[in-house]
Amino acid sequence: MANKTLAFEIGTEELPAFALHDATVQLPGLVAQLLEAKRIPHGAIDVYTTPRRLITLVADVPEATEASEEVFRGPAARIAFDADGNPTKAALGFARGKGVDASALELRNENGEDYVYAVKKTESRDVAALLPEVLLNTIEGISWPKSQRWGAHTELFSRPIRWILALLGETVVPLSYAGLESGRTTRGHRFLAPAEVEIACADDLLPAIRAAYVVPSEDEREASIRKQIAAKEAELGLVADLPAKTMAEVINLTEYPTVMVGTFDELFLSVPKEIIVDAMLMHQRYFPLFDQEGKLVNKFLITSNGDPAFEANIIDGNQRVVAARLYDAKFFYDEDLKKPLEDYVNSLDQVVFQEKLGTTLAKTTRVVRLAGFAADDAKVDAQVRADAQRAAYLAKADLVTGAVVEFTSVQGIMGSYYAKAAGETDEVANAIADHYRPRFAGDELPRGMAGRIVAFADKLDTITGLFAIGQAPTGSSDPFALRRAAIGIVGILNAGLNVSLGSAIDVALANYRADGLEFDFAEVKKAVVDFFVTRTKVILKDEGNASDAIDAVLACGVTEPAVIASRVKALTAAREQNRETMDNLAVAFARANNLRDPKLGTDCNTALFNQAEQNLYDAAHAASIAVDEALAADDYTAALGRLAELRQPVDAFFEDVMVMDEDSAVRVNRLKLLNEFVNVFANVADFGQLAKTK
Repeated sequence: MANKTLAFEIGTEELPAFALHDATVQLPGLVAQLLEAKRIPHGAIDVYTTPRRLITLVADVPEATEASEEVFRGPAARIAFDADGNPTKAALGFARGKGVDASALELRNENGEDYVYAVKKTESRDVAALLPEVLLNTIEGISWPKSQRWGAHTELFSRPIRWILALLGETVVPLSYAGLESGRTTRGHRFLAPAEVEIACADDLLPAIRAAYVVPSEDEREASIRKQIAAKEAELGLVADLPAKTMAEVINLTEYPTVMVGTFDELFLSVPKEIIVDAMLMHQRYFPLFDQEGKLVNKFLITSNGDPAFEANIIDGNQRVVAARLYDAKFFYDEDLKKPLEDYVNSLDQVVFQEKLGTTLAKTTRVVRLAGFAADDAKVDAQVRADAQRAAYLAKADLVTGAVVEFTSVQGIMGSYYAKAAGETDEVANAIADHYRPRFAGDELPRGMAGRIVAFADKLDTITGLFAIGQAPTGSSDPFALRRAAIGIVGILNAGLNVSLGSAIDVALANYRADGLEFDFAEVKKAVVDFFVTRTKVILKDEGNASDAIDAVLACGVTEPAVIASRVKALTAAREQNRETMDNLAVAFARANNLRDPKLGTDCNTALFNQAEQNLYDAAHAASIAVDEALAADDYTAALGRLAELRQPVDAFFEDVMVMDEDSAVRVNRLKLLNEFVNVFANVADFGQLAKTK
């Protein structure tokens, strides 16, 4: 008999958009695992999902599984049985491990010795009889962020299940779940084709629901939405803002998406555009529209799941909703402007930053101090320092304004508008707007030096405080997004904020101690430094830098992220430009490092040197001075260049000299010379790490 298609559809109330996407990703692997556990052969597994359904189609499912026989060799008979012929623990354990009874073990002779064998036979089984359990386990195996019960049922699912379709070819696969029985009936679009549709054969499912106004896959719905948006943009001469997160959500809010154009009163364009955009994208999942110069206009795009025949009604309803949100936004904005931003700062005393770390006002005071230190350490001019401290003082003030309480995603941004309205300088306003940046991977850094100083100080205050109270991230948990904050700090430092992170950590922790927080200063500082070193290492790896180059630099105890990054890049460039010299030098270093004895020191007796030893000694001594000077001048590339010059004398040394000479005085003197050679590398890189891959 020909193989058949398995069609399995779980029909539900509307599923949450992001949870639906996660289920879409899970299903292929889950179904494959369950089928294989039952030894059911199958072809391709395709998954189609909409807000109201999860569909799995499995191709080439046979009517029966294949019979099989597996043979396993066990221990020798002399070990498997005692003198009386009874199975020993070895035989019993082998049989148990292979799923057979010990009495079923067979003896077979192999090269003159008897061994026990287990023969495991699996009979062919009717696939139709195995599928109900597979499908039931599929329903129960989907992992949801949140699940619920409904009616009088105890079963859990993300949303109530309303129908189950299960067909193997033309045959219904019987299945019971939450009071429902599987069948051959599906449903179309809730509004455009609400009637039940009977499916004769599994292969008919997709064509039938497509005919019932259901676009069954995420990719198809996204393509449809983007095509319709492009048409509207061309028609209107405008450009839509299409953030990936909002698009991903909209895709899974509709079964048959139709893009429509709505408008709002131009009065609301007097409100900062970020609030309007937030109200549309975050609250209503509309796409705002901009003119060719990037200016927000009073039109927006709706992705409707309704009947296009009632477009006017749908648009009117959505315009009413957005108008209410924008009236709220304008009211809060106008009210907030009735007093200057500075007047909101003291109210931060009523906002808890963290239970053990005090209020946001206390945080503001610490960040102002830390920003002052960073400005001094970076040697910026007096105006930048003043702007940074002023911005640090005002940066969190908008948290207690009406607009930010209502539209939380515009914190910082609204503060910049209120700062400008109150007469603050552009530099201060921009620093307030930017101090949360970078907010995510790939986000822009703060634009100006004042903004970078405030962002640095704010993030470092958060990290050090949470480490001090034992709230550092774990392998699986980072509720305060400290890794993201650390990545932001590393990015700011690498972009040119010339601040010593180690010294800044000292200041940040001292601020907490001055606030009365008790903790082990040295222990917390070490943990924070290690945290930044680990983040820097991850960033450098993600950028494509070789692990051995990173490890070679870190082995020297460097902890400043900007220094680590610049040295890794310089070392990588040196290897690429002079691969043979650097590789051979790494091998020679590793050999010297393995032979040397640090306890002997470097006080060599030059009278015992031959010419190769004298040459290496002179080269190492000169290189040591030159390397120290290069590092003092922060010229890591020059330091690497001086190390590269050691290749020829060290190669000659190992070619001409037997280090472990029978004469103990000569041997010790040569080991001291190797100590001298290795010490030249101490503050540059551990070249032994570079030799590990050779």
